[in-house]
Amino acid sequence: MPLVDVILALVWIGLTAYVLFAGADFGAGGWDLLAGGAERGRRQRGLIEHSIGPVWEANHVWLIFVIVLLWTGVPQVFAAVFSTLYIPLTLAALGIIARGSAFAFRKVSTRLWQRRLFGATFAFSSVVTPFFLGTVAGAIASGRVPPGIAAGNLVTSWLNPTSIVTGALAVGTGAYLAAVYLTRDAERAHSPALAESFRRRGLVTGVVVGVVAAVGLVVLHADAPSLFTELTSGRALPLLVLSVAAGLASLVLLWLRVFVAVRITAAAAVVGLLWGWGVGQFPRLLPGVTARQAAATDAVLAATIGAVAVGALLLVPSLWWLYATFQRGSRQEPASASDQEST
Repeated sequence: MPLVDVILALVWIGLTAYVLFAGADFGAGGWDLLAGGAERGRRQRGLIEHSIGPVWEANHVWLIFVIVLLWTGVPQVFAAVFSTLYIPLTLAALGIIARGSAFAFRKVSTRLWQRRLFGATFAFSSVVTPFFLGTVAGAIASGRVPPGIAAGNLVTSWLNPTSIVTGALAVGTGAYLAAVYLTRDAERAHSPALAESFRRRGLVTGVVVGVVAAVGLVVLHADAPSLFTELTSGRALPLLVLSVAAGLASLVLLWLRVFVAVRITAAAAVVGLLWGWGVGQFPRLLPGVTARQAAATDAVLAATIGAVAVGALLLVPSLWWLYATFQRGSRQEPASASDQEST
């Protein structure tokens, strides 16, 4: 296998981890926005804070991992994407910063107006950030990022039908994953009412995401016909079928309240869709540019792969320990900041 293919596989693994973990964090922020007033949404926000608190910063390691690999492995693609799409990427970066800051400040704020201000910032950023990241994916998928420094249109490259649908799909996918994950967290916290609330949201969101994905295929047919062909009749078709089947299985499991297994099927639905896009577009990375044409030298690629292998020996066990430790944490229902203030 060419070294550049190994790099791209690692990029997609990192992107998959970011979507499954950070995507759910963004989705939880969206549910925070819809939780209601200070009193009515208190228990939901308490569960959300308890669920994402220890891991939300660590999840962005995957985004850094993807960016570094693109920079070193396919610098031509990195330069084109980050120059043509600097507007949505800058907005996404500002959203990540605002979201993290607001989440931390809300946790330690003692006044109601401060918690509301930081809470609104956290929730709003949690919605718009994945949208802008999704528009970037749509721009690449629809072939609107040509090779060269800022060679594409700085506005229409990411404001177009494919990008808008992909942005909506990114927001919906995060919300769906968050609802699925939070049902189990609520069950583990012995809060059946919260589990039932997020179960209903997961069912509704799952149907909505399925409709958006179907609309996305229609848009791709008109906007990116080559990718549409690969997804519907080419080598990516099995992955698309896997995504649909896993999505339907997730709805059934949610309906039956099987909250552990549905985490696996929901993740499989998202992974199938993401890898279907990757397989369908490979080896074309940009219009007229294949993976081998965009690759760095073999010496750079080999050194990068070696560095990833060494780093993985430290990173993967550390993240696994973090996630596993938290999942084995306290099973008592978490208290929100308003509870802590009242005591």
